[in-house]
Amino acid sequence: MKDNIILGILIGIVSLIVALVVGSGMISKTLTVPGIPEFVIFIAGWVVIIVAIIGTILTVFTK
Repeated sequence: MKDNIILGILIGIVSLIVALVVGSGMISKTLTVPGIPEFVIFIAGWVVIIVAIIGTILTVFTK
């Protein structure tokens, strides 16, 4: 049981870090998608960051 909690926390931290890195890469135009305008990628980057932060906050407060 304790191992599942530790694994869940570790997965949550890693997924938050990955989401923040991808979002910031989209905002800084390091990550681009061919055929999609840059402003759409910029907005999508902010959406990724905001959703990751809100998801983390909700996870912490629901446990």
